[in-house]
Amino acid sequence: ADGARPTLTEAPLPEPGPHDVRVRIEAASLNYRDLLVLGGVAQGAGDGRIPLSDAAGTVDAVGANVQRLAVGDRVAATFFRDWTDGPFQARYMSSALGGSATDGVLAEHVVLPEHAWVRVPATLDALEAATLPCAAVTAWHGLIARGGVSAGDTLLVQGTGGVALFGLQFAVALGARVIVLSSSDDKLARARALGATDLVNYRTTPDWDAAVLDLTGGHGVSHVLELGGPQTYQRALNVVGAGGKIAQIGVLTGFGPQPNLARLQSMNADII
Repeated sequence: ADGARPTLTEAPLPEPGPHDVRVRIEAASLNYRDLLVLGGVAQGAGDGRIPLSDAAGTVDAVGANVQRLAVGDRVAATFFRDWTDGPFQARYMSSALGGSATDGVLAEHVVLPEHAWVRVPATLDALEAATLPCAAVTAWHGLIARGGVSAGDTLLVQGTGGVALFGLQFAVALGARVIVLSSSDDKLARARALGATDLVNYRTTPDWDAAVLDLTGGHGVSHVLELGGPQTYQRALNVVGAGGKIAQIGVLTGFGPQPNLARLQSMNADII
């Protein structure tokens, strides 16, 4: 990439090192994060950096010391190349694919260490698998791994983007009640088809926090998938219930929210 203008270039076929796996890419997906990186809003790619973090394909070459994967395996890339297990550490940040220090996956062939690839289940094609690393894992990590969403919980999902829809589906599968916000009735109808229990059009109901409190009998929600940023954060705080959790993820309306945290304290709630 060259600033905000991607440039098509030719390069030699990359050869895997002893612990590396080369994959012929069959599908790649675009995330909002990629637009931030290319636009220079978030710390991102300089000249020559290959963009995008999410892709799936088929292994076509392996290094001499590779043991877990073989030619012909279907795989997807992981977002943080070097985060293989355990709690996240600051040193992993530079290994995010398509970011400030590490090439991404928008290429015909990609070489990464064996540990940076995961097998794709037979139930998913390459296009479906390529949507999982950034959006789906973000929703899972925020809501399930850290948030502990379970049956009987109530989740508020802001919007119908990638992270939002994965969060909706995970919560429904676990038996939670899900309230979805959108400015589009058509998108809300599609969210209902995916299992959303309650729908709020924030364009026709700008005081959506009051509507959510009404839907929950004034108790608020146990979890908020906070995706908006400065323009939604205070309302998210307004609707979080006692002992609730706000999964802080998105920056769709920009950066730098300065909310009043008084309700967070009074509700004994958490930002995760």
